[in-house]
Amino acid sequence: MSGNTFGKIFKVTTFGESHGASLGGVIDGLPAGLDIDIEKIQKDLDRRKPSQKSPDGSVNKSVTQRNESDTIQILSGIFEGKSTGCPIGFVIPNSDAHSSDYSDIAEKFRPGHADYTFYEKYGIRDYRGGGRSSGRETACRVAGGAFAKILLEKLFPQFEITASTTEAAGIKAETFDKDEIEKNSLRCADKNAAKKMEERIEEIRSKGDSCGAIVECRIKGIKAGLGEPVFDKLDALLAQAMLSIGAIKGIEFGSGFESAGMLGSEWNDQMKKADSNGQVFKTNHAGGILGGMSNGNEIVFRVAIKPVPSISCEQNTIDKTGNECTMQIKGRHDICLAPRIIPVIEAMASIVLADLALQNLTSKIN
Repeated sequence: MSGNTFGKIFKVTTFGESHGASLGGVIDGLPAGLDIDIEKIQKDLDRRKPSQKSPDGSVNKSVTQRNESDTIQILSGIFEGKSTGCPIGFVIPNSDAHSSDYSDIAEKFRPGHADYTFYEKYGIRDYRGGGRSSGRETACRVAGGAFAKILLEKLFPQFEITASTTEAAGIKAETFDKDEIEKNSLRCADKNAAKKMEERIEEIRSKGDSCGAIVECRIKGIKAGLGEPVFDKLDALLAQAMLSIGAIKGIEFGSGFESAGMLGSEWNDQMKKADSNGQVFKTNHAGGILGGMSNGNEIVFRVAIKPVPSISCEQNTIDKTGNECTMQIKGRHDICLAPRIIPVIEAMASIVLADLALQNLTSKIN
């Protein structure tokens, strides 16, 4: 299997399956001498891990109750609290896999999952939780992204990345208050919308179904010029990174698809003398990216997240012999992926930015 490494200079390689002994990864290209706060890295992993509670301490009805601590174990690349410049190796043990929950689907393909395509490609599949195709693989991405953030904070002192749920179960956020994001189970910046989302998701859960969502990511503090003008455009690489996350089915930047209905005189971000923050654009329809390079504005993109495919409703499918049959999926599964996918989105965006930032060091001599 190829395609397990992302990046050119700052590279993240992941390995492991949902019900294997552990997940893990290797990070190449992190410069030596950076202060590494393991607790900060673990905090990001805690935001993604399953069985997390709502901010008020109650059970989060949106997420799976698989009880994994997702505790990272660093194997190499850090000495006396600093990066050494050597590859950083890490593992995240699996400790609460209920493989027996999947015995009924050993011979069947789950609709909406990678079961059928994986089997057609390789002729074999780990049916326990989806194996390598499981969303559990994203824990490694979050770890890689946490290291990327440490580098970005060093290179860009004003760097800040914030993702939040703007729509879930058909309920849309109407306001944005960053301080509200970690105060509700959906990680929504609109507390009133969050309450409605939670109520609707509980209703969907009671029926054995699931729902999709839209997540918006905002990135501040990135100077103009990050990204390569042709194949490695910043928005192209962000799109690749986002669409490599299994549940994401679409992405738009700035005004996105609304741009198709606008005039050039409306869409163009007109310019002005730089303000105290160095901003030269009056608006941000481009989402902070022009010609494949950051323009100094806030980078803004939104992603569409499909409904969780593991639902307990009876579904039609086929077995490995091609015969039609029905199935009901058992086990512990998310109802809406938005709250747990948010740290994954932030991580993958950070990996892209860190890699391009290191590439940018070769772009000119001052």
